[in-house]
Amino acid sequence: MYNPLNALLGLFSHDIGIDLGTANTLVMVRGRGIVIDEPSVVAIDKLSKKILAIGSEAKRMVGRTPANIIAVRPLKDGVISDFEVTERMLHYFIRSVHDRFGMGIPRPRVVLGIPSGVTEVEKRAVHDAALNAGARAVFLVEEPMAAAIGAGLPVMEPHGCMIVDIGGGTTEVAVIALGGIVVSTSIRTAGDEMDQEIIAYARQVHNMLIGERMAEEVKIQAGSAFPLEEEESIELRGRDLATGLPKSVDVSTVELRDALSGSIGAIVEAVRSTIEITPPELVADLMYRGIALAGGGALLRGLDRRLAQETKFPVYVAEEPLFSVVQGTGEMLEETAILEKVQASLASRKPPR
Repeated sequence: MYNPLNALLGLFSHDIGIDLGTANTLVMVRGRGIVIDEPSVVAIDKLSKKILAIGSEAKRMVGRTPANIIAVRPLKDGVISDFEVTERMLHYFIRSVHDRFGMGIPRPRVVLGIPSGVTEVEKRAVHDAALNAGARAVFLVEEPMAAAIGAGLPVMEPHGCMIVDIGGGTTEVAVIALGGIVVSTSIRTAGDEMDQEIIAYARQVHNMLIGERMAEEVKIQAGSAFPLEEEESIELRGRDLATGLPKSVDVSTVELRDALSGSIGAIVEAVRSTIEITPPELVADLMYRGIALAGGGALLRGLDRRLAQETKFPVYVAEEPLFSVVQGTGEMLEETAILEKVQASLASRKPPR
């Protein structure tokens, strides 16, 4: 129904697409591209509950704050674990967009990506958080659908296409055709779990404690899912658990690959199990079109080759895997027909596996 107030507000606001991720939040403004790419981290004063920093500034505080300051990630495994902090973080990002472009009334339409495995309660929490943060209308879309659109897959065609979106908290696997998700699998194993496996490896094998930042750096620089042409080594730095003193050890990419085997195996199994329940007509399409990888986890070296070996399908990494979801939300803002089709499909879908 036409609402004159909404129409008036639309003249003074920028419609935005948001990839509200466990690790990072990205914001795309209609007609202007990606304007925010910040960690989903908030620094809070424990006593006054005052928010001291959000985003990159807050992430720099992780593991380095005094006792009265805590740096928290308000989303866990792709869903809201702290509603109030998430709402304030969204408000900060929405306000930042409008302050940057000098507009007066921050009441945008928001297309917001959510994991395909969330419950109705979790959907409502995200929807309400965005409304309370200043949106005048909120459209929820499943992240694998947004990632597929952002990766340039022909989601509206009758032919099947497959996307594997590996984020910080969740891995989303989906087969898409005719603007809807036909089958999907969502597991809460992704980039964060890989970091924890590296931390556990350092503790168990080298008797040392390393932080999450160190684990993430090592994963990015030397992590792999498939044997490399030239194996290398990297320095792990942390604290010796026996003496309490600083300690550093060199670990090889072979050792790290072994440490990451649990998470990688879970992702491979999620892809294989999704293929097993895919209608045979669509499987034939996938054999021709292949599997697209998106999300930060798609950058893990050799993951495409490992999945290709395990599934016997062609596998490739999207052109800009980190931005696939947010670019998909931006395209849906531009193409109302696609947004309406995706919304209708989401409303009619049964909960995924």
